[in-house]
This record gives sequence, C-alpha cells and structure tokens, in this order.
Amino acid sequence: MQPRLRGTLRAYLMSIGFWCGISLLMGLQYKPLDGHNLLSSFIELAILAGAHAFAFVLWTPPIFYLVAKYLSFSRNRFRYVLLWCLGAVTFVLFYSGIVLLLTPPYDDVTQKYVSWSIHSWLQIIRSGFADETFSYLAIVVAAHAYEYLKRVRRQEAERSEYQRALAASELQALKMQLQPHFLFNTLHGIATLVDGDAKNAKAMIIKLSNLLRTALDSDSADLIPIEDELRFVREYLDLEKMRFGSRLKVEWQVAPETGRLLVPQMILQPLVENAIRHGVASSREGGWVEVAASTRNGTVDIEVRNSSSGTTSNGTGVGLRNVETRLKYLYSGDASVRFTVADDHTATVSLSLPALHSQPANMQKRNVQNVLEGKDRLCEFSSSTTNP
Repeated sequence: MQPRLRGTLRAYLMSIGFWCGISLLMGLQYKPLDGHNLLSSFIELAILAGAHAFAFVLWTPPIFYLVAKYLSFSRNRFRYVLLWCLGAVTFVLFYSGIVLLLTPPYDDVTQKYVSWSIHSWLQIIRSGFADETFSYLAIVVAAHAYEYLKRVRRQEAERSEYQRALAASELQALKMQLQPHFLFNTLHGIATLVDGDAKNAKAMIIKLSNLLRTALDSDSADLIPIEDELRFVREYLDLEKMRFGSRLKVEWQVAPETGRLLVPQMILQPLVENAIRHGVASSREGGWVEVAASTRNGTVDIEVRNSSSGTTSNGTGVGLRNVETRLKYLYSGDASVRFTVADDHTATVSLSLPALHSQPANMQKRNVQNVLEGKDRLCEFSSSTTNP
C-alpha cells in the first residue's frame, strides 16, 4: 500500500472512530433509550447517530488536508479567516444534504416519515445550523492546532539534528587537536635522543609509527572499550620508557570487569602525557605514574596519578581542557573530571563516566548516543562503538 493511500485510510479510520463515538453520546443525551424496548431503540439511535456522524466523517480529513496545504497563505490573516468562515456555509449545506439523504425527514405532527423536498432540507438547516457551524469551526481550529504541533515537532527535530551535527563536528575537531599535540610532544622527546642515543631514537620512531597507525585505524569511533584505550596508553608508555629508562615507573590498578566498558577514544593519553611531562620529566630522580580503573554504582571511575617535584601545573593545560570539553559534549552533566594535588605532591586526575557497555559483535554498527536531554540524552556520533 502506498504511503499516501495508507495515510488517507488512517485519517478516515480515526475520523470514523471519533465522530461515531461523539454522535452516539449526543444521541443518548437528546434521545434516551426506551427501557421497555431497549434493543430496537438502541439500533434506531445507532442508525440516526451514524447518519449524522457520516457527514462529519466525510469532511473532517479534507479540512485537515486543506489546512495543511494552504496554511502558508495565512499571511493575509483577514482574508484567510474570511475564507474559512465562508466555508462554514458550504459545510452546513453539504452536511444537511447528507443527513437528508441518509435519514428521511420525520414529521412530529403526523408522526410519520415524509418525502424529501426543498422545504424539508431547509427545515434541517434551520434546526441545526448553529451546532453544525460550531462543529465546523471546531474542526478547522483542531486542524490548525494539529498542523502547528507538527511544525513544532519538525522544528525541534531539525534543531536537535543541527545540535548533534554541531557537537559531532566540534568533537571531531577536539579529537584531531589531540593527535598533532601528541605527535609534537613525542617527536620533541625523540629529538632529545637523536644525538646521544641514535639506536634508541630509531626504535622510538618505529614505535611511534605503530602508535599513529593504531590511532588512525580507530579514528571513526568516538567510544571504544577501556581495554583498547589502555592498550594504546601502554604502547605510549612503552615509548616514553625508551626515553626515560629506569626513571619512569608505571603501575596499573585496573579492575577486570571494566575491560568492555566504553570510554572516549584517546581520553587517557593526554592525561598520562601530562603526568609524565609535569612529574617524571621535571624531576631529576624520575617518578611514577599509576593508572587505575574501577566501577561503582553504574559509573566507571578512572584515575591517573603521578609523583611530582612540587611544581605541578594547576590543571589548565591543553590536554586537560580538551578532556573536559569532550566529556561535556559526549555525556553532558553525567561525566566529570577533577584535578587535585595532595600534600605529598601526588597529582591526581579523576574521571567519572557512565558505565556504558560495549555492543556484542553482531551489533557493532549501532551508535552510542550522547546525553542531550538529561540522563536519556545520548548523542549519536560513531558508526561503530567497538573495535574487536
């Protein structure tokens, strides 16, 4: 069945259900059932109500159609309202004619049905034109209200789509900002080893190329499993160990149940990079970096801790600002990031994210949505949320 035909059929079915119910209720009000002959009186009432409802059933969908088609001509409000008011005359004439055809006129004096005539038609018009005009205007107003609600929903959908597209483009820009930043800092570290340790510098270049290949291969996904993100961080830390040697110590406190939970891609690398830059690199004795992940009450908590020499930044660098902005777009108010420095000069960046589980293999192409309207607002960004 074609969509237009299906829509027309649905409109008439709704019109039949509404007007038959209203007509039957109105009939019960004006002509109560005969308690001594209940069945026959109900059948007679149903026939009479159906005849009156048929006229409304027939004309309600066309009125809705005309409102939808010609609402754009309402700029001249006076002429627009006048045309619809004049339409009431046509509606009353057609309504009375249909009622006359379906129910022969009844003479209360002789208590007999009489033949159709112009006089009987005018009698029907005179006895019910006010009610029919009111019903016509109610249909017209309802059609305008329905069309207004449709346009409001359409505008909201377009606005929501625009916001999702804008957020997706800004997220992509933020993610692209990380890669040059990470590449520049890593190349700078390699440059410091070129003259003094060429062999290690060459190994770092090979390691860096593999790392960049991993980042580019998963570029289409905004959310990936924690185990994939940690694998990337481990490779990055292996790269840094080549530069710092025994000066860098790494500890892992990752709960096994967090492995398949989803986190934004490259969300930990800038935090680990900051930990090394402001901790290990600024201390002659070196230092340590610890990465921890656990779950708690439907959230996943991730912490990156590091030792510092007492000159730790205030947490307003490019990497941390990027992380904060990405979490804002992806999770709205359901995710948080906090930077603290303890009395023993231990710097900690804490992330709290909704515990979103990765999709099974046969559902990898389903999108993960961002929280746009409270906790149920999850915006769609990637065509794949998991990479096996």
